[in-house]
Amino acid sequence: MGAGVVQKDGGAKRRRRSGRSRPMSEINVTPFVDVMLVLLIIFMVAAPLVTVGVPVELPKTAAGALPADQEEPLTVTVTSTGAVQIQTTEVARDALIQRLRGIAAERSSDRVFLRADGAVAYSQVMEIMGALNAGGFSNIGLVTDIGGPTLDNEGQ
Repeated sequence: MGAGVVQKDGGAKRRRRSGRSRPMSEINVTPFVDVMLVLLIIFMVAAPLVTVGVPVELPKTAAGALPADQEEPLTVTVTSTGAVQIQTTEVARDALIQRLRGIAAERSSDRVFLRADGAVAYSQVMEIMGALNAGGFSNIGLVTDIGGPTLDNEGQ
């Protein structure tokens, strides 16, 4: 796999193997590249599976995705029952602002993603947005599923 034999005369003349032969001193990088490509594919497939796993029925919209940050974004979720979760930890509504202030003090980014079930009332979503703002997060992105209705009549 890695070492071979190179003939002394470069193979110009045909001779018997009676002469000396020296070992090949070059490194074969093909197996290394193969392993790296396989690992790259594995990580590309596995990366989307490492997202916040709270089951929420998101509303659909035609809006595009937000640009990505270097820091993992904070995700606040409002479930269909009205429960509020920061990442995957459930938080009581009366302690939400206090928890958000503590998190905002540790983070360099003020970006937060708000995921709300489609069955949740608009007023509850606005309450959580107000709490996010009071907690120190002014850059709020609403998370939706793509493929929803558009208001553009030109496409019809």
